[in-house]
Amino acid sequence: MPICKLSKLKLQQSIIVSRQINQKEKCKICVKMVKNNNNLDLKPLSNGHALLQNGHAGGVPTPTAPAVGWRQTLWNSWDAFADVAWFIITCIGYILQDLYYIAFGYPEKELNTDIALITGGGNGLGRLLAERLGKMGTKVIIWDINKKGIAETCEIVEEAGGYCKGYVVDISKKEEVYKAADVIREEVGDVTLLINNAGVVSGLHLLDTPDHLIERSFNVNVMAHFWTTKAFLPKMIEKERGHIATIASLAGHVGISKLVDYCASKFAAVGFDEALRLELEVLGHTNIQTTCICPFFIQATGMFDDVNARWVPTLNPNDVADRVISAIKKNEKLAVIPGFLKFLLSLKWTFPWGCVGGLLRRLVPDASPHGLPSSQASATIVSCNGSGKVNGSIISSTTAADMAALDAQLSSASVTLPAKSPSMLIQRTPSLGERVL
Repeated sequence: MPICKLSKLKLQQSIIVSRQINQKEKCKICVKMVKNNNNLDLKPLSNGHALLQNGHAGGVPTPTAPAVGWRQTLWNSWDAFADVAWFIITCIGYILQDLYYIAFGYPEKELNTDIALITGGGNGLGRLLAERLGKMGTKVIIWDINKKGIAETCEIVEEAGGYCKGYVVDISKKEEVYKAADVIREEVGDVTLLINNAGVVSGLHLLDTPDHLIERSFNVNVMAHFWTTKAFLPKMIEKERGHIATIASLAGHVGISKLVDYCASKFAAVGFDEALRLELEVLGHTNIQTTCICPFFIQATGMFDDVNARWVPTLNPNDVADRVISAIKKNEKLAVIPGFLKFLLSLKWTFPWGCVGGLLRRLVPDASPHGLPSSQASATIVSCNGSGKVNGSIISSTTAADMAALDAQLSSASVTLPAKSPSMLIQRTPSLGERVL
């Protein structure tokens, strides 16, 4: 028994000694790890974590940029300098070319082999453009929502010896645009000249303008440009020939009271033309031309006949039509009508807003003088239902008679009405709350 106890005691002592040795070895290892970590260069990051010198943060490797040698740095600097120098040289060349054209005239292309599509060709400026293109031998196609206006335009063009075909298309609906485009390709051919001319205007203060008229302004004045361009641009690119003209407005460069929705849509149309032109150049489609037309208020088009403008006279529609055709034949990028207003536009970015706003208020005191002041809008602009009642009140007999005449006129003209059932009757004209170009 004593021997067994002694052996057991020695065994326990050996186990204790081995445990002490293991603990000492572990402590030595920990001390070495701490020393190694202290020797590393830690860089604090904004998120509170440390970035190690070898590029590892929290155990996650991060890529390091390769060192740039002095030769590469020198080459990059030279390349940037050469690019700037070449840009300046090309700018000087374009300026000299433009001065030459101003002195001796711009080269003009012929349009007698083109197939031209004009939106809003049932009246106004669109009809005048169709007349001029028809006389040049261009095959003219017009889109409009007014069947009677389409027939009149086609008759005028054909009497002058031209070719004209019209279709009833609501360009605010992309499904109709794409469907009509397929019909044109089958019946006439591929369109090579697209003139986005159709436009609408409400002529009311923003808070007096119904939501569906604001949507209508954007759908016709700018969104339709996307649908028509997407419908016809692919074939233009395939044939390496085409021209897209955007009939915008001077209101696409400056703001006018009572034209908030109209100005916003025309600003978008101007941006659409410029961005499309640059995109075509970047993609290498330099044979596809674009032209943006920005006229002042035009007379006798049904949109701004009653505008109150000072200092700058309203424009004769025949003069505008001639200028549009000239700009297309010369491949002009931007045509401001009248031309001297380009100078005033450049001043817009130079002078304080007080100067700019004061000029605009004096230039166009009232874009819609026969429109309705805000205080009377609720009394005169009314949303009507079939019974002739508005919010429990009865519309006057004169208003009801006007609406009946309007409904008869629209029915005979086969005009597609907006999806919204309540129409807006504005006192100045028997229209759907908008004037159509």
